[in-house]
Amino acid sequence: MPASLPEPGRTIPFHVAGRDLLLCNVDGVPYVLDDRCSHARTPLAGGRLCGFLLECPLHGGRVDVRDGSPAAAPVRRPVAAWPARRAGDRVEVALPATAEPRT
Repeated sequence: MPASLPEPGRTIPFHVAGRDLLLCNVDGVPYVLDDRCSHARTPLAGGRLCGFLLECPLHGGRVDVRDGSPAAAPVRRPVAAWPARRAGDRVEVALPATAEPRT
């Protein structure tokens, strides 16, 4: 996982535990989503982050990074969201093998 949080309003894609994930920074708070739009199954990396809303770069649908819930069409199903926290200058994300994502 990335060693540090990106600048506020930015995202960083990364791969860990067999998953493609996206680390988002909203005002210094980390949020982690699966890096896959639930609408078109394309990466969310490269999408614009505006407040808590991440816009899919393909069709412009939006998801809320706090819980992965759909916020604008054409996204209708949640994107998996994972608990994350700052730990000093690093970011930790909880991805237990048996855990279900927050949706």
